[in-house]
Amino acid sequence: MQTRTPGIPPLAFDLLIEIAQDLCANLAADDRQRRLAAALRRLVPCDAATVLRLENGCLVPVVADGLRPETLGLRFRPEEHPRLQALLSATGPVRFTGSSLPDPFDGLLSDGGDALSRVHACMGAPLVVEDEVVGVLTVDALDPRAFDDVDDRALAAFAGLAGAAIRTAHLIEAIEAAAARQGTLAHQLLREARRETGELLGQSEPIRALIEEIAVLGQSDLTVLITGETGVGKELVAQGIHSASDRRDRPLIRVNCAALPESIAESELFGHVRGAFTGTHGDRAGKFEVADGGTLFLDEVGELPSSIQPKLLRVLQSGEVQRVGSDRPHRVDVRILAATNRDLATEVRAGRFRADLYHRLSVYPVVVPPLRSRPGDVLLLAGFFLDRARVRLGLRRTRLSPGVRAALEDYDWPGNVRELEHVMLRSALRASRGRRDEDIVIDERHVALGPSVIEDAPRPQAEAALRPLREAVDAFTRAHIRRAVTASGDNWAEAARTLDVHRGNLHRLALRLGLK
Repeated sequence: MQTRTPGIPPLAFDLLIEIAQDLCANLAADDRQRRLAAALRRLVPCDAATVLRLENGCLVPVVADGLRPETLGLRFRPEEHPRLQALLSATGPVRFTGSSLPDPFDGLLSDGGDALSRVHACMGAPLVVEDEVVGVLTVDALDPRAFDDVDDRALAAFAGLAGAAIRTAHLIEAIEAAAARQGTLAHQLLREARRETGELLGQSEPIRALIEEIAVLGQSDLTVLITGETGVGKELVAQGIHSASDRRDRPLIRVNCAALPESIAESELFGHVRGAFTGTHGDRAGKFEVADGGTLFLDEVGELPSSIQPKLLRVLQSGEVQRVGSDRPHRVDVRILAATNRDLATEVRAGRFRADLYHRLSVYPVVVPPLRSRPGDVLLLAGFFLDRARVRLGLRRTRLSPGVRAALEDYDWPGNVRELEHVMLRSALRASRGRRDEDIVIDERHVALGPSVIEDAPRPQAEAALRPLREAVDAFTRAHIRRAVTASGDNWAEAARTLDVHRGNLHRLALRLGLK
């Protein structure tokens, strides 16, 4: 690594003035980022320019010009990338000339071909605002001498302005989030919709509209009914609404209505007192009381037992819960969010769901778009899930081949985001077989799209070798249930509807057949 400080040429001054003017301009976040990337590539002719913001100890790309689309879904942990770690601790521009340190963007250049192309020239600088490191910028090129004439002082000045731009964008996000409560839509609530299980990610118009809707809902305590296909991320939407609301510091309690046995559903929701029924040894608060002051998320509300529906309706109408076995009601302050992949209006017409409860739950309906209607989001999400799979499996760098990227974009994704996550995890595992200490390119051999069901029905056999009828029927039933569960995105309640059997009967049958 080396540094140098020749004089700044006039062109660099013009670009720096342009960036300074942008800082004062009323630009959308995307426009600001695009202009920043364009200016950086004009200042430093290169194959790729990247600006990363430091968030919670992780570097998150906000500009990835010249890199593959999935780069925006990656999260770069400095301890895993020595060059980025060096930039974070540097006091100015750094050139990685002849460095043996791996480049974090190897294999990610848009024009890098199928292989893990090695970047031959790299330089970068920390982004510092008021003595605080807020991120880094990097430029990469395949030509080893591409940056020989680049001025370090110009790049340092650019980094200073870029850091201010990143800080400005961050402040704008915070202001928009606050303004959302006064009637202005928050454009960047995306980053607030986080949960341990994942993030609400995307740049397509449908997902942007959803994020804006989440911001609007953060201003109120309206009951929300979140609908959408299996695997679209309804739980993340509920988390986003809660995080955007004034209840964000209070609990968000999730209840999976499909997993509530009818015999204990009332106790789980409303609680019970000692002696209410056999086996109770003390008082127990239900989920409504636990969520008091916060939010109660009723997931798969369409599966709620019919005997519980009128009792839930009474609580929603009165705001009071009464524990099983008690004659004293408790008033609770709970916001209700409900989610289902069923068409509740159809269920009401069929007599399987109460009309009054449906109308009470759907004060504000929100529809989560399926992945196939979110053009441009598939590769971003694939990059995010692939990076998470890499960490989970303890792998080195993983990349997608052009053929795989095309296949992912062309696929219909019936299982939506959840299916994409599982595909990336399976593909990384297959590609890593015997290669955990190497960089990995995931190609078509490693990716299986569509249902992957291992049929255990018997192969054709000679008549003398026929299996007993019970064994053959069980084998066929086992395979048929597996297909239904896979097609419904591992949702057993949905699979029960597809097979036209009661979910309790399907559960018992699955236990007998060894599927659970």
